Amino acid sequence: MTIRLIHPAAAHGHLRAPPSKSYTHRALVAAFLSNRECEVVGPLDSDDTRATRNGLRVLGARVWNSASGWKVAPSPHGVRRVRRTVRCGESGTTLRFLSAVAARGSDPVSFEGAAGLSVRPMGELFGALRQLGAVVRCPVRGRSLPCTIRGPLRAGTVTVRADVSSQFVSALLMVLPTAVGPSRLRLRGPSVSKPYVEATRAVLKDRRVRIDVARDGFLIPGDQRYRAGRILVPGDASSAAYLWAAAAVTGGGVEIEGVPADLPQADLAILPIFTKMGASVYRGARSVRVTGPVTEPISVNLTNSPDLFPLVSVLAAGVPGGRSRLKGAPHLKFKESNRRAQSVRLVRAMGAEVSEYPSRVEIIGTDSPRALYLPSLADHRLVMSAAVAALIGSGTSRIGRAETVSKSFPGFWNALAALTNGG
Repeated sequence: MTIRLIHPAAAHGHLRAPPSKSYTHRALVAAFLSNRECEVVGPLDSDDTRATRNGLRVLGARVWNSASGWKVAPSPHGVRRVRRTVRCGESGTTLRFLSAVAARGSDPVSFEGAAGLSVRPMGELFGALRQLGAVVRCPVRGRSLPCTIRGPLRAGTVTVRADVSSQFVSALLMVLPTAVGPSRLRLRGPSVSKPYVEATRAVLKDRRVRIDVARDGFLIPGDQRYRAGRILVPGDASSAAYLWAAAAVTGGGVEIEGVPADLPQADLAILPIFTKMGASVYRGARSVRVTGPVTEPISVNLTNSPDLFPLVSVLAAGVPGGRSRLKGAPHLKFKESNRRAQSVRLVRAMGAEVSEYPSRVEIIGTDSPRALYLPSLADHRLVMSAAVAALIGSGTSRIGRAETVSKSFPGFWNALAALTNGG
């Protein structure tokens, strides 16, 4: 465990956004499903995306480095008929996407992962795969891992809850176009994290895979083939959000380039939040600049952008005397940690007042944020949010498990140092 020392500092500078984790996962799966050689250009090389890359190798792909990223192609030797195990680490995306991909084949594939991953929700997706003909076995009651999945997956009509994880929907949208015959995916309940499903559809459209929107979900023509070729990974709004927020809370100015405005990304929702909270947002042709400070409280529903909850909590805590209301995102408790509870812990440590209600959290900001001592934080998004909070602390903060940022933003500490002259 590494403890990071962070000193109060204003954030200023210009950086390029790291590649998108969400789009890297989707590009890798699309490349695999094309069943031809593809190149994923500019991928994010992180713990989670490496889990997906290595999992595709287990499922029968060759994946190797190229000058521009990673190339993916079918193995010339086919899939060995032996017991195969996909090791997901802490990546829920890897588990959910590759479970659906594995269900296409007739040989069993085992899945393993970190202890925390084994208790994250999988029942809806496993149930859907079973309805479509797959065999899913989980030997430990109440846990999704370890598990074994065997297909083949059939086309058909299936219903999944949409209020637990958008990744269930994305996983099925990616594999069902390759089934023999048409399918129908019905969604039950209010949808969460809709922009992530739209990101999946954007990748499918780019690969010339057709998905039709229906009143209750999606109609999916079968027997489709993914277009091969280069798949470009865009800059990541999720990672950029922390760097912009560093400027917003400290009264600095940070410009980030490489985050396209025309591709769905849930965490682009941070930009109108900055504006509503009094910071300035300037959108250029290739970059976005945010200038602080935030001066106004906010009332916002984060159901479609749940990963922003810890970061917006920090912004709210930095508005002296302002009462902010963070609503929605009931699925926060199903993330790497209970992010609602951990966000409350973080802003209380800053010195803000917090009231919790079933449907919202209210935060009254403090005019004298404290230095933080949080050595046991283990969720990458909480660690990065705490680092932003530490920039307005009253002294040196100590943030722990600094290494967890490698899950989604391996270069985070270097980027933050560059903006704060070492912090």
